[in-house]
Parts: sequence; structure tokens; C-alpha cells
Amino acid sequence: MKILALDSSGLVASVAVLEEDNCIAEYTINYKKTHSQTLLPMLDEVSRMIELDLNTIDAIAVAAGPGSFTGLRIGSATAKGLGQALGKPLIGIPTVDGLAYNLYGTDKLVCPLMDARRNQTYTGLYEFVKKDDKYELVVLKEQCAVALDEMIDCINKMGREVIFLGDGVPVFKTQLEEKVKVVFSYAPASCNRQRAAAVGSLAFSYAKKGRMETAAEHNPDYLRLSQAERERKEEMERGTGN
Repeated sequence: MKILALDSSGLVASVAVLEEDNCIAEYTINYKKTHSQTLLPMLDEVSRMIELDLNTIDAIAVAAGPGSFTGLRIGSATAKGLGQALGKPLIGIPTVDGLAYNLYGTDKLVCPLMDARRNQTYTGLYEFVKKDDKYELVVLKEQCAVALDEMIDCINKMGREVIFLGDGVPVFKTQLEEKVKVVFSYAPASCNRQRAAAVGSLAFSYAKKGRMETAAEHNPDYLRLSQAERERKEEMERGTGN
């Protein structure tokens, strides 16, 4: 099975092509330009370098949210367009799950942290459990948008060593070092941000379980309202006196 994977959910834009246990190509960039400027050119470059006929892929995996509202829309629109044009199914991977998969096989708890603004983080809590000859990602706390203190309280109560990763780490580093009571560490630069290869790797297990959808069925999971939607809701509530 060959999977094209996309992730534009955060600051990083990433494209990868995987075939079973082989990552054929990955192009990841974390530098200034918006994903609308980078994602399709990256896909074109990857396709050219590995002489990829897009008709030969079996599915398109995409980081499905949460994350940047604009980034998610770009990734979703790209995946849906390709899926419809090629007649291929989509595999939506929860963004935080995909980020956690970067640390495949660790015996520590994994806690991704994305900066969700408004004093919140997109986060979750995970561990890897070995089954037969592979590790399975186990979700201990599903991805959510919460205040960091809530996640820190959960981690402290579990009492296990944890690894933090994601663009929220530099944002919340002082808070983590002041309040986390268990042994913890930070993932290195090689695996501390979104990577399409991780999204694609996790997508194989989704595909085996039949967790796929058509391009028409796919929609991003924002977890919370956008700023414009929040402001509109607040205006409506003020207008009705609620």
C-alpha cells in the first residue's frame, strides 16, 4: 500500500510518500512562507524527484486537526481535491496523535503541546504498547483544547516520566519547568514538530482497520470555533440578551 501524507496543521508544512515500512520521500519546511505558498510546490517537487505517478497511490493521509484554522483548511482542501481528482480515499489523522507518533516506541508518556493561543494548548496524552513485533499508539487522553495547567495536573497525578514535544514547548517552557513534578524531557529537533511521515505511518494502521473516508466526507476537526465565529456568536448572544 502506498500513501501520500500531508500535514499543514501548524507552523510546519510537510509532505511524504510511504510504501508499507518504507518512507520513499519526505519534504518538511518550517520557515516563514504560508502553507498556501509551499504545500503544492512541495508536493510537485517530491513527485518529480521520485518520479511519482499520483495515480499509483492508494490513499491520502492528512492531519485533520486541531491546529491553525488556515493551515487545516489548506491541507484539507489539497487532500480533498487530490482525492476527488484521483478517486482515492482519505485518511484523516488527529493532529495531536500524529505528532505523538514521532516518538514511536518510547516507554515514556508522550505529551504533544501545540500553541492554541488564548492561554490554551492543543494537547493529549499517549503511550506506546508493544503488540507482537510492533508498537501501538494508545490514547490515554484524547486530543483537546485546554489550559496547560489542566494537562500538567493530569500528568502529575499519573506519576510517570513524560516527553513533551510540539511548537507549544517553547511557549510554555517556563510553566512546565515550574509546575511539572515528574521527571520530564523535551523531544530533540529531529522529531519535535509535525512530520507528514508520522501522519502517513499512523495512517497504515487506520487503513487496516477500515478507518477511511471519501474526499466528499472529509472535514477538518477544529476542536473549537475560529476567532471570527467566536466574535459572531458573542454578538448574537449580546443581541438576544443571553
